[in-house]
Formats: sequence, C-alpha cells, structure tokens
Amino acid sequence: MNDSIKNGLPRPLGVSQNPAGLNIAVLAPNAAAIYFCVFDEHDHETARIRLPRRSGDVHHGLIENISVPAEGLRYGLRAAGEYNPRRGQFYDEHKLLVDPYATEIDRGFVFDDLLAAPASEQLDTAHLVPKSIFRADVFVADVSPRSTVIAHAPQFIYELSVKAYTQLHPEVPAELRGTVAALREPAVIEHLLKLGVDTLELMPIAAWVNERHLHRLGLHNAWGYNPVSMMALDPRLCPNGLHELRATVDALRAAGIQTILDVVFNHTGEGDVFGPTLSLRGLDNLYYYKHDDDFQLMNDTGCGNTIACERAGVAQLMMDTMRHWITNAGVAGFRFDLAPVMGRLPTGFSTDAPLLAAMRQDPLISQALLIAEPWDIGVGGYQLGNFQSPWLEWNDKYRDDVRRFWQGQAHVLGGLATRVAGSSDVFARSNRAPSTSVNFLAAHDGFTLRDVVSYSHKYNGNNGEDNRDGSNDNHSWSNGVEGELPNETSAADVTALKEKRTRDIRALLATLFVSQGTVMLTAGDEFGRTQHGNNNAYAQDNAVTWVDWADKDEDLIACVGALSQIRRGHLAFHFDDFLKGGADTVAAAHDVQWWRTDGVPMQVADWESGSQAVGLSLHPRSTSLALDSSDVLMWFNAGQDGLVIEPPHDHVAGAAQVWQKIFDSNNAINAEPTSASWVVAARSVVIWRASRA
Repeated sequence: MNDSIKNGLPRPLGVSQNPAGLNIAVLAPNAAAIYFCVFDEHDHETARIRLPRRSGDVHHGLIENISVPAEGLRYGLRAAGEYNPRRGQFYDEHKLLVDPYATEIDRGFVFDDLLAAPASEQLDTAHLVPKSIFRADVFVADVSPRSTVIAHAPQFIYELSVKAYTQLHPEVPAELRGTVAALREPAVIEHLLKLGVDTLELMPIAAWVNERHLHRLGLHNAWGYNPVSMMALDPRLCPNGLHELRATVDALRAAGIQTILDVVFNHTGEGDVFGPTLSLRGLDNLYYYKHDDDFQLMNDTGCGNTIACERAGVAQLMMDTMRHWITNAGVAGFRFDLAPVMGRLPTGFSTDAPLLAAMRQDPLISQALLIAEPWDIGVGGYQLGNFQSPWLEWNDKYRDDVRRFWQGQAHVLGGLATRVAGSSDVFARSNRAPSTSVNFLAAHDGFTLRDVVSYSHKYNGNNGEDNRDGSNDNHSWSNGVEGELPNETSAADVTALKEKRTRDIRALLATLFVSQGTVMLTAGDEFGRTQHGNNNAYAQDNAVTWVDWADKDEDLIACVGALSQIRRGHLAFHFDDFLKGGADTVAAAHDVQWWRTDGVPMQVADWESGSQAVGLSLHPRSTSLALDSSDVLMWFNAGQDGLVIEPPHDHVAGAAQVWQKIFDSNNAINAEPTSASWVVAARSVVIWRASRA
C-alpha cells in the first residue's frame, strides 16, 4: 500500500474522497508525525500509514488504491512526538485516537483507566477506543445536504434528554426507546403539539464518555455534557446515525417543530491530566486546550480542561461542526453550554473573539438559532446580557426572581416586575428585544419544577459526593413537608399536600407564559416530574432522571396547553420593545401598567411595601390580523390569603373596559366567562382579556 501513498491536500480536514483517492488531513501543530490506521471488521489493525506531507500545522496524505467498504472504512489516528505531561505533551503512538472530523463511530465510548496509562507502559488502546467510520455514500437521497437554515424565532422551547424522555414511554416501541428515532413516534409528537411546543432542544447527542469518578462509583453520565467527538452521534442514542437524526428532524419539522442541538464547545471528556487520551489530547494537547504559563490545564469549565476556542484551527473545528449539523442533519440551531469559553481571550470575554466573530459573519451559521448559556466558572465568567444580536441567552435572573416571589420572600415585587416585563435591565443596554431572554423556571441542571415546590434543600447523596455537589441556592420551598410524605400518612393529607404543590406549579407556569421573552420548559415539568430532591442528576442514568409517563398529571398538561394557546393568541405577550409604562401621546395609554389591589396604579413606595400581590395590564399599541390585540390584565398573588381586588380604573381614554376572565391558575383552565367576581385566590395567577363596550 505504501507505493500508493501520495502527498494529498491539507484541505478539507478529516477524511474525504476525491477522484484521486482517499485524502486524509489532520491538524496537529506540535506532532512529529501522524499515522492513519485501518481496521477490519474484527477490530484488527490491517494498515498503519504515516501521512507523508506537512503544510503548516496540517499533516496530510492521499491513499490512491484503497476501497471503501459499503459498511464504511473503519480507522483511527496515532500521533508521534514527545511525552511530557509536565510540559503539556501527551504524544504516545500506542494510543489510538478518534479523528476530530469523524462523523460516525462504531460504538460508544467506555471509560477505562488504561486509556490514561503513561507512554512508558507501551499499552496499545486500540481495543478500547471506538473506530471512526468513513462512508463514501453518506449523503444519499434522504440525507441530502442543505444550503440554507430553516429557522424561526422560537416561542416555546422544550428541553429534553433523548434517553430520559423516551426510555419509559409506553407508546414508543421497546426497540426505539432511548433513541432519537423515538422522538418521531406519533405519540411523542402529539404530546409536543398538545403543549404548543415549536422548538425542541435536544441535550447533547454527540458521542461522550463517562467522567473518571463516575466510573469508579459505578454511575453513568445521563446528560452527555462530556463530549469526545463533536461531529459523531453517540451510537447508543442514535444507532442509525445521521439518517436517524435527519429523519427525526424532518418529521418534527413537518409537524411545525424545529430542532436545535445542545452542544459543548467548552471542554471534552478527556478531562484533567489524569484523564483518558482519546482524541484532541493525543493529537496536540497544547494546541487544543488552554494552559497557564506553567503548562497546566486551565479549568474555566469545572470539568478538568478548557477548549482553546481562540485558536484558528480550534475555531474552525467548531465552525465545521455547526455547518455539519445544519447542512447534513437539518437542525435549526444550537444551545451552547458554558458559552463564555467561546469568547474568552487573555484580556477577557469579547464578542469579537475569533469564534464568535466567525459565527456572526458566516452566511449559514449567522442565520441559525443561537442560544447561550452565558456563564462559566472562569474569570469574568458571568456574561448574561453581553452576547450580541442575534443571540438569545438563558436568563437565570428570571428563574431566581420569579422563584423568590413565589417562595414568599419580602420586597421582591420589583424583581418580579422586571423579569415579567422582559428583563430590560439586562438586555436593553445592548439594544436587543425582550425575546432575547430565554425565560425558564427550571432546567436540566437543578431542581425539577415539582421539586422546587417540594424540597427546601437538595438531596444529592446518590451522586456519591456526600451531597457536596449541586447548588445550595435554590429558592425552593417544601409547602410544609420536606419531600414525600411517609407511607403511613393518611390519604387526605397526601391529597392536600399534592394539591398545594400543584397549585404552586400552576402559578409558576402561568407567570412563565405571560412574561415577555422566550419560554423554555424542561421535559416532564408539564406533568409533575420529580428527581426526589436531586438538583444535579447528571450521574443518574436511571429512574431518577427517566421521565415517568405512567404517573403524569393530565390536568397539569392541559394547564400548560391552555397557557401556551393564550400566549400564542394574544399580541400583548409579544412586544417587540421593552415595556416602558409611559403614556402614548396619540392613544393616551400606557403599554404597561402595574396595579394595587384598590385599582390604583402602583407608586414608588408600593414597590417596597412588602406586598405579595400585584396586578399588571398590557396594552398593545398596534393591531395584528393573526393575533388578538386586546388589552390583557393579570394578577399575581403569592400570599397565603385570597384577595378581593378592584378592577383597574379606566385607563384608555374615552372607553370603558369589559373584562373576561380567560385563565385562573387556582381553577386550572376552568375560568369564568365574565368578570362577575374580582377574586384572586391565594397562591394564584388570574388573566383577563378586555373588550371595549
């Protein structure tokens, strides 16, 4: 075969086929040599070819006479160079490496301590490492490349873990449970449509490996935020590869639901210096990861390493990864885990950092839906509000301020008002719209919504870290009984506690759906999913995180569907600008007005009064053929007693208001047809729609 090895080309990176043969190009600036290793179906290495040419930082070669089997060519890489971990160098030809540009691997990653063995042991890891697969015909009719992004502004994002969501689903065929294909089953799509979901966010589905300490505890990563191969789907979640993902994305799109992927461009599963060598570490640890002046790995992520996104070749890998998912899988965009890493320079975070600037200029990626988790644990790691348009951002201030209000804390009305009105304090300074704020009450990381109203403290003992992991600052409450009631508790007491907690969930959900911004809900929160107080359940690939469909609350599902429909149908919940509350000289009306229980507008002193109730009216100044342009009035009562309120004094010049109650969280969706009673029950949200007499 050596007679058939030519110099080849340095682009494109990875393995590609052209009329001359198979081209291999690998970015590894500090490597002395790169080897391309071919394996047969029995996992035997049948050829090891040194790439003969180097162009700058890229090692490359062309194999003229090599056939690509119909089932794909199985291969791996090896890198030669100095092994000196104290200087950040991990070269070891005995370590088989996964190609960073591989779009398919033959099996999932399984952690083994041998993957971190020093070079002096001369331990070949080929039997422990998945093989990269190259297929000559990957892009066939049902997976034809797309040249444009099909994305729309999201209204209702639904975050889910593929396995956790489908593993116990009774209407999904057993052989599909836990896989991406399960998401296109009619029962799954029907549920999403019943809720009103228009954007499905999949937690990581790229191939990942268990963390070292989980392996020793006998636990398994349930979330996937520990990637090794950025472009390859994890075969455990997507056994039929790109075809399976593309078919699912297309089925969801046909139902009016776009798909986005949660991606991890901040660290990899190779972890700290004691972690496994699987891909980037073995190719060029110093180049792909950030190091301090003493060659020690920087840990801005809390996961042991930090990807050096400011380097040109690393930024290109991330850009090529995004293009791959958009073009070849048809996804509409991405949510970026610990996104400040992508913009961190030695001088601090910058939206002009190489990767963020490239994304902004790219004709494909710039049109995709881009959502930042705008914090990490590095210096200057909290960047909420600092990502430029068209980025959306997870808003943890929304989560915390809304929880504080419903928890019953004093003097928090101002925080609630700011969050419900779109968080102008965060986003207006950069001339962005309220929709920039991705509002959520709970996410995969933290308590479930049911647990927010059931536990005052975290209970993470089954994670094996003596309850030290996970946040201690949850703004949660137990409604008088911590967790679940003992088995000997009377049925009446169990029912009463469940009703109190469900009442609070409905009020929280109503607050979420009437707030300006973009709604996000985590799968299962719409019907009372619990993790039994675990607020860091990443290590629980079991019934703790698997969604329990058998015990779902159908009334709560209907409540979410009703709230979603109200939100979609009313212009008042879709302001393009931040609510200012000032009078319009033409209409002599406010776009927003906050109210006391006596029907008088809130004054400065009222915000510090300690009140646990407040009214809000929204007044669209434009009309819409597609949406109801009526005024909307809402009341939020976090107190333990019901209120009899006065309707707002007339505030639209020359017109009286006739109010129709359209939602009462105390009665779920059984709202009264007219405003015969102006009662707001304890711990509830009520919504009225106005018509002019």
